[in-house]
Amino acid sequence: MRNVELPAGVIEYDVTGSGPAVVLLHGLLMDHTVWDRVLPLLPKEFTYVRPVLPLGSHRRPMKDGADLTLPGQVRLVADFLDTLDLEDVTLVHADWGGSLFLTAHGLDRRVARTIILPCEAFDNFPPGLPGKTLGVAMRIPGGFRIAARQLRIARLRRLPVMLGLMARRPLPDDLVRRWTQPLITDPRIQRDLIAYCRDPFDKPELVRNTEALRRFTGEALVLWSPDNRVMPAEHGRRLAELLPAGRYAEVPGAYVLSMLDEPGAVAREMGRFLTTSGTHND
Repeated sequence: MRNVELPAGVIEYDVTGSGPAVVLLHGLLMDHTVWDRVLPLLPKEFTYVRPVLPLGSHRRPMKDGADLTLPGQVRLVADFLDTLDLEDVTLVHADWGGSLFLTAHGLDRRVARTIILPCEAFDNFPPGLPGKTLGVAMRIPGGFRIAARQLRIARLRRLPVMLGLMARRPLPDDLVRRWTQPLITDPRIQRDLIAYCRDPFDKPELVRNTEALRRFTGEALVLWSPDNRVMPAEHGRRLAELLPAGRYAEVPGAYVLSMLDEPGAVAREMGRFLTTSGTHND
């Protein structure tokens, strides 16, 4: 893993390959390893950059007083692209939808193309039943650590209120242990996650910021999983219609974490987009 110093703190990231940059993001209580099954199947002629965002599974706590609200996290993604001086980026969104708002905040100048897997959008922040569970955990002293320990028990994490609606296939114990270890062992990681989850998430503003994607003119692939029950199926098609150069494809049989449920299908659709879009000719 490499490190980069941003105004909010140090971010770890992984880099694989060479060529045009593809930045793969992740969701809450996850890290870059959510892409481990897909990465070996993607086209080799690209540089794949996987940052670990401060969303609860990061190992480097952010600076005291860092803005980790939703707008602060959007700025952090832009700072990451700026600091690494990445140009003509293909940005891949998954589960966490905050990075969709780069356009709304005028911070998308380094993003040339985008791929959107099932993620928060419009007024679906925090999303569905898992989002409600996070809200409850935040209001209980030590609640995030309690939830993290419960996630380590396979029969509990398969419950709909935990990760049962996020992945159709059982998640490996070692993967979940990795994701939950920072939250259990470092109170500063819980502090960072609480700073994000306490954002008021103004619903009308969230919708406006999503609809600002009308101004994003780069090529876009919305790769949705219509069988998931957390990110509404209609949101996928709505996003594709918003984007001026958007196209829509599906990964049947997968839930939100389609890269874990159906890595072959996800890699195939992403690879087709990467090698036929403008990025391949840059």
